Amino acid sequence: MSYDLQPPASHFIDGQYVEDTEGQPLPVIHPATGATIATLHEATPAIINRALNAARRAQAEWAAMTGAERGRVLRRAADIIRDRNHALSVLETWDTGKPLQETLVADAASAADALEYFGGLAGTLTGEHVQLGENWGYTIREPLGVCVGIGAWNYPSQIIAWKSAPALACGNAMVFKPSETTPLSSLRIAEVLTEAGAPAGLINVVQGAGAVGHALVTDPRVDKVSLTGSVATGRKVYAAAAEGIRNVTMELGGKSPLIVFDDADLDNAVGGAIMGNFYSTGQVCSNGTRVFVHRSIREEFLSRLSERLKGVVMGDPLDEATNFGPMVSERQREIVLGYIEKGKAEGARLVAGGKAVDGPGFFIEPTVFADVTDDMTIAREEIFGPVLSVLDFEDEDEVIARANDTEMGLSAGVFTRDLARAHRVIGRVKAGTCYVNSYNDAPVELPFGGSKLSGVGRENAKAAIEHYSQLKSVFVRMGDVEAPF
Repeated sequence: MSYDLQPPASHFIDGQYVEDTEGQPLPVIHPATGATIATLHEATPAIINRALNAARRAQAEWAAMTGAERGRVLRRAADIIRDRNHALSVLETWDTGKPLQETLVADAASAADALEYFGGLAGTLTGEHVQLGENWGYTIREPLGVCVGIGAWNYPSQIIAWKSAPALACGNAMVFKPSETTPLSSLRIAEVLTEAGAPAGLINVVQGAGAVGHALVTDPRVDKVSLTGSVATGRKVYAAAAEGIRNVTMELGGKSPLIVFDDADLDNAVGGAIMGNFYSTGQVCSNGTRVFVHRSIREEFLSRLSERLKGVVMGDPLDEATNFGPMVSERQREIVLGYIEKGKAEGARLVAGGKAVDGPGFFIEPTVFADVTDDMTIAREEIFGPVLSVLDFEDEDEVIARANDTEMGLSAGVFTRDLARAHRVIGRVKAGTCYVNSYNDAPVELPFGGSKLSGVGRENAKAAIEHYSQLKSVFVRMGDVEAPF
């Protein structure tokens, strides 16, 4: 099968596609050409109201089902997504510009993994019995209610599933707002969940930019907000959600360190640096963009990295031979080019890349800087593009202190053959999601999230259940009540 680039309507509410042309037009731009491939409309107040009312109603029906029944729906949705992986991947490539070579294995497939995992977990979500002498107590794990998900533009299919799967497994409903830059694939994931048996209204998708997001996260019908986005956006959403004392999960940005010791397997370390800087054209929040390389191997590292960059194939992202796509938008490309100019101006040595690519689309060369110091802008601020900064180090304590010298703490990685050192260093690095002799793996079985300004809460794994449910405690007295009067 294949999906039309122009969806049946802009929004998916109460089990069906819904349109309201009173909303502002929302053009969908293909990043590889700059052409408009679809036009949607932002959600009006009427659309938002309709979505939240549908979610409220469906949530009560869904919560009354057993966990096993809910899990069956999620697992069925996972199977449907896997059956349609190629069509969903093509749609994702049109929407994001990411190479089909990548979306075939990393996007809809990841969404299916999340739905399958939490589908299996749904029937196991129980409370506990606590004996208190002759008295006793018990706990009940309950859903929160209506959850709002706010998505980013780099992994649209994955993000809606990472948020919806645990939410639905716990008995909640979801209203999801994808990024206005990449609005297409979320509609299809919601469609699949409904086809798999989710009650109409349980999963809703509404389109729009910041104003729509603000309306959702401040609505009194909303019990939980989960955002994937920048630190700046996170501050606003967190503050808005706090007004209503809503539960929140914030998966924000990073400026993560990747440390390469002198005994590392150099080819693997270079591969890790590539995965941590150039996969998805560098548009990954957990990227290890500060690559600390031991001074004794720095030049060899740079030489091998430069050689590997000869394997970059830019072009039509729908061609499976292409392995490096465009930036998601012209604006994002301009932001990245601005950082590259700052790197040059502040004295970093440009080793590779550094320029926009002539022709249609928003392509930019994979860029490597060496001789980067800790105080340079490119070493302090999240770039969210294919810019790798190499910093020198000599001493373990020194590199750990420098790695931790950031307000963010999403991820960190270390390459070394000395596994005692690997665990020692990871134990001291202040980051929530870490890697040893690898980088940017994200299996659904492991929690994902950050510390410091990089976020609050965790996505994936059993840890996510704590962020999409609440415990009710019940004390039971078996004898008489003693009172002072």
